[in-house]
Amino acid sequence: MSVSPDSSPLPRRPRPPAIAIVGAGPRGVGLIARIAARAAQLLPASAGLVASPAGASSHVGAGSPAGARSRGGVGPLPSRPRRVGAGAVPGGGATPWGGRLVLHLIDPHPPGGGRVWRPRQSPLLWMNSMAADVSVFDDGSRGWDAERDGPPDSGPSLAEWAEDIRAGRLNVPLAPELAAEVAVLTGRTFATRRLQSAYLRWVYERAVAALPAGVELRVHRRRAVRLTGPRDGAQRVWLEGRELPLVADAVVLALGHLDAEPDARERELGAFATRHRLTYLPPEYTADSDLRALRPGQPVLVRGFGLAFVDLMVLLTEGRGGTYAEAPGARDEGPGDGPELVYRPSGREPVLYVGSRRGVPYHAKLGYDWTGELAPLPRFFGPEQVADVLRRQRPVDFARDAWPLVRKELGYVHYHRLFAAHPERTVGSWAEFEAAYAACEVDGPALAALVADAVPDPADRLDLARLDRPLAGVTFASHAALQEGLRDYVTADLIRRHDPERSPDLAVFLGLLAVYGQVAGLGDIGPWWHGFFSYLASGPPGPRLRQLLALSRAGVVRFVGADMSVTADPARGAFVATSASVPGHRVEAVALVEARLPDPSVARSRDRLLRALHEEDPDGLHVTPGGLVAVRPEDARLLDRAGRPHPRRFAIGAPTDARVAAAFARPGTGAPAVRQNDAVARALLRLLTEDARPARLTA
Repeated sequence: MSVSPDSSPLPRRPRPPAIAIVGAGPRGVGLIARIAARAAQLLPASAGLVASPAGASSHVGAGSPAGARSRGGVGPLPSRPRRVGAGAVPGGGATPWGGRLVLHLIDPHPPGGGRVWRPRQSPLLWMNSMAADVSVFDDGSRGWDAERDGPPDSGPSLAEWAEDIRAGRLNVPLAPELAAEVAVLTGRTFATRRLQSAYLRWVYERAVAALPAGVELRVHRRRAVRLTGPRDGAQRVWLEGRELPLVADAVVLALGHLDAEPDARERELGAFATRHRLTYLPPEYTADSDLRALRPGQPVLVRGFGLAFVDLMVLLTEGRGGTYAEAPGARDEGPGDGPELVYRPSGREPVLYVGSRRGVPYHAKLGYDWTGELAPLPRFFGPEQVADVLRRQRPVDFARDAWPLVRKELGYVHYHRLFAAHPERTVGSWAEFEAAYAACEVDGPALAALVADAVPDPADRLDLARLDRPLAGVTFASHAALQEGLRDYVTADLIRRHDPERSPDLAVFLGLLAVYGQVAGLGDIGPWWHGFFSYLASGPPGPRLRQLLALSRAGVVRFVGADMSVTADPARGAFVATSASVPGHRVEAVALVEARLPDPSVARSRDRLLRALHEEDPDGLHVTPGGLVAVRPEDARLLDRAGRPHPRRFAIGAPTDARVAAAFARPGTGAPAVRQNDAVARALLRLLTEDARPARLTA
C-alpha cells in the first residue's frame, strides 16, 4: 500500500531540540545571529548551551587575525570559523535531551546571500544603496531596548567591512575581481551585488562562529518542499531528493521574494505571443530572465519603470557590449554626481519602449549626507495611532485610516528641516508654525493657508500628490516632445536629488523609513503604499539615470509615458502600447517585458512548501486579500485559516504581512529587520525551554 510522508516510519531514538530555518539569505542568516546573541541568555544553563570562550564572538568576524580591532569591545574571533555542513558542529557538553540544540539551515543556494545575492551574477548589477548605508547589524544606537531586544549586535557596514579588509584588520579570502572592488570601495560607492554576496557570506560565518558551544548548525543545500506535523508536536520538513524528513520543534520560513505562476491576464498574453511568434516575458527577477529572445534592433515594450527595468536596461546595453563615455565638452559635474554621458552602442541592443502608471523612473538616490538633527519621531503617526486604527471594528483602509496621518508626519519632518536648515526660505518661527500645524486637519484649508503663508516658494512646499504622479494631466504634442520632456524631468530630478539646498527631501526620505516601520504593524494594506515608498525612497543610483539619459539620446530607450496600456492586437500580430501622455500615439512591438516582480500570491506561488501548506495542511494558512501570508506581528507566528497563531511555525520577510522595508538597514536607524529577527529568536528559544514533551524523534 502507499504510505504518505506523515505515516512513514521514523527511527525512534532521542534527539536534541531542533529549529529548522528555510531560507539561507539575509533574513535566515540574521535570525541565526540573533539566536546566537540570545541562546545563552534564554536557554537554561542545565541545557549545556554555554557561551563561547572569551574571544570567540567578536563582530569583526571569522577569519580575523589575532588582535583584530573590535568596534563592539569584544575580542577577536578564532582564525577559522567552525566547520558546518550536513553533520554536527563540534560543541559543548550533553544536554538533558541527549544532544545539542540543532539548527537546520535549508536552501539550495549558498548561505549568506541566498538566491538574490548569490555570488555568480553579472558584475554589471549594482546594489541600490551606497556602501555606507548597507548593514545587517544594529548597534543599539537608536531606540534599542536591551531588556526587550536583547544584547545589541554591532558590526561593520559594507563600507566599513571593506575598510577593515584594506587595513588588514580582517583577513577575508576574496577572488581577484572582488579584491579589486574592495581596494577602491568608498562609502559612496554603489557596490556590485556579487561583492554584497561576499559581505553576506562573511556575516554568515561570523554568525556561525558566535553560536554558543552547545549549538550545532547543519546546512542542507536542498529545496524544502513540504512541512507537516501537529500543532503540539514535532514538525517534519521534507526536502527535495531526500527520503526522510528533517524533524524539528519549530520551523521558520525565511523565503524571500517568491516566483509565481502567471495570472489569467499574463497567461493570455503568453498564449497570444506563442500564436503570433512574439516574445512575452512575465514578471520575474530580471537577473533570472532569459533575455536571448530580445534580438538586436527589435522593438520591445517594457511595462514597469522601477528597479527591475534598470537591471533590464543594464543587461541589454552594457551587457551586450555597449559602452559609455563622457560627452564632448561635458561639465565636470553634470546632472547628478558626474558628467553628461554619451552611449556607444554595440549594435546588439533591442530598442526599449518603456512606460508605466507614473510614466517616469523612480526618484534617484539622494547624493548628499545628513547634517543636524532629525525631527523627533514619531509625532503624528506612531504606535499609539497604529493601535487606535487596529482597535476599530472594521478592516483597515490605508487611504482612509492611515494615509492622512502619514502625510501629516512627512509634512512635519519636511517643514521641520526647512525651518531648521533653510530659515531664509521661511516666514515666522518654527515654534509658532509647529503649534499651528499640529492643530490643523491634514486636508483642511487651514493647513494649506498656513503653509502658503510660512513657505513663500511653492518649490519648498511638500506636494506628495505631485511627487507621486508628476505627469498627471500633462500631455505632449508628439512622441518626440515626450522624449525631450522626460529627459528634462530626469535631469531636473538628478540635480535636485544631489543638491543639499533641497535637504527637506532627505528629511522626508528618513521620515519614510520611520513611517514604514509603523505601517508594517497594520498588516496587509494593499500594494499602493509599498509602491509609493519604493518610488520615492528606493530608487536607482544617480549614475544609472545619467546612463538612462544617454540611452534616450541614442534612441536605444524611448519613453512611452504615463498610464501605459498594452493590448494584444491579433489583426496586427503585435503588442500595441498607448499612453495618456501622447493621446493618439501607438507603439507596436514584437516583444513585451513585464519589468517587475510577481504580485504576492500564495495560490500561484512556485514555492512548493508554501503551496502545500495552503492547499493540503489541515489548518491551512491565513492569506490576506493582497496575497500575503498573515503572521502575528509580535513574534511572526504563522496564522492558520481561523486566525490562530501556530505554536511551532513562523515566517519572516517579503511574503508576509509583517514585512519590513528591506533585509538591510542604514546604520543607526533602528534596523527593523534585526529587531523582528530578535523577536522571533526570543520566541523560538522560549518555546524550547518551555517545551516539556519527553519524547523526541529524529530521522
